[in-house]
Amino acid sequence: MYKRILIIEDETAIQKILSEPLTFAGYKVTIASDGLEGINKFNKENFDLILLDIMLPKIDGYTVCEMIRHKSQIPIILLTALDSEDAQIKGFDKLADDYITKPFSIKLLLKRVEALLRRTSADTLSDIICYKEITLSQTERKVTVNGQEVALTHLEYEILLLFLKNKGRVFTRDDLLNLVWGYDFVGDAKGVNFHIMNLRKKLNSDYIETVRGVGYRIAKED
Repeated sequence: MYKRILIIEDETAIQKILSEPLTFAGYKVTIASDGLEGINKFNKENFDLILLDIMLPKIDGYTVCEMIRHKSQIPIILLTALDSEDAQIKGFDKLADDYITKPFSIKLLLKRVEALLRRTSADTLSDIICYKEITLSQTERKVTVNGQEVALTHLEYEILLLFLKNKGRVFTRDDLLNLVWGYDFVGDAKGVNFHIMNLRKKLNSDYIETVRGVGYRIAKED
């Protein structure tokens, strides 16, 4: 099955330089032209790897990387004209997997994409998160409780995945709106409460705790 790559890059010429050889190599390519569009596309679709520029309009690449890392370990390659040691160190501090400076060799880029996907494929195949009676399979997007599958909506699944990947961390309603819904959400933030309530009912548990006056979390296991 083909791998899906999200390119977040504002320069049209670079978009073309990247997308054409990647498509020819058999990858399914999606392009976002600024950081905001990149975050929104990441939240709405499933990708296997991200090529991310740093100097982007609206939201810079460092921030995009940090936001994605709050909810996913998807491979991220920073692709940028910033070649200083400090810029590269900052990129790795944001938990990027690789850092390639412009101008670059497209042949070398393809090899690094291939190598990174190969290293992460084994982890992806067994990407299971367990918490007490709950088991979540990221590859199948399936959740079971005591072995029984629970039907979740897209938003309910994404909320649960975020909590399970960040046990103990408290998320405010604004955090959830930004990380799950995306910055293009228009509506009442109190709608988050409704989705949390439904998720609790479907899981038949109170594992999602309300931290009064702050937000929600799933506690770390003892």
